[in-house]
Amino acid sequence: MDSALIVSYSEKSIAFFMEMLNSASFGHIATLKSCGEARRLLLEKDFDLVVINAPLRDESGESLSRYIASKGISQVILVVKSEYFEEVSAHTEEDGVLTVAKPINKALFWSALKLAKSVGSRIKIMQAENSKLKQKIEDIRIIDRAKCILISYLRMSEQEAHRYIEKQAMDMRVTRRVVAEGILKTYEN
Repeated sequence: MDSALIVSYSEKSIAFFMEMLNSASFGHIATLKSCGEARRLLLEKDFDLVVINAPLRDESGESLSRYIASKGISQVILVVKSEYFEEVSAHTEEDGVLTVAKPINKALFWSALKLAKSVGSRIKIMQAENSKLKQKIEDIRIIDRAKCILISYLRMSEQEAHRYIEKQAMDMRVTRRVVAEGILKTYEN
């Protein structure tokens, strides 16, 4: 995790979280005092971790934490008063928000931070795998369209169309998708 956003109205809390995040080797740390400011900044920039120290001056922080977690880009640690912990945690944990009760100490926050980093790494791996699979599906879709064109225009069988695309890809030293896109350009225009 490289970047973090701290949303807290308390200067003392900001200093505590800054110290903890600096010791965890976060490169870029931004601080804000309200949920509204955080929502505006999050439209422009993504952060690996967002720490919300509730309550804030404009809202409790719960809806902001759920909003950020729903985007799936940032890990969220929501720090709430102990009397609200059970209720808030029940609402936010389904969205993937790590909720921590106040008063908070270094050991407790460090554990939550390590957990957030671990989950964040796992999510990034899954997102990369998901992107690869989406790319493969799109490749297959384009190649199949090209095969259908070869079958309809050149009266090839499905096997012949498949072999033709593969042979062209090997001969030209390009991917089957590139060959398929060339076929689509030729016959669909």
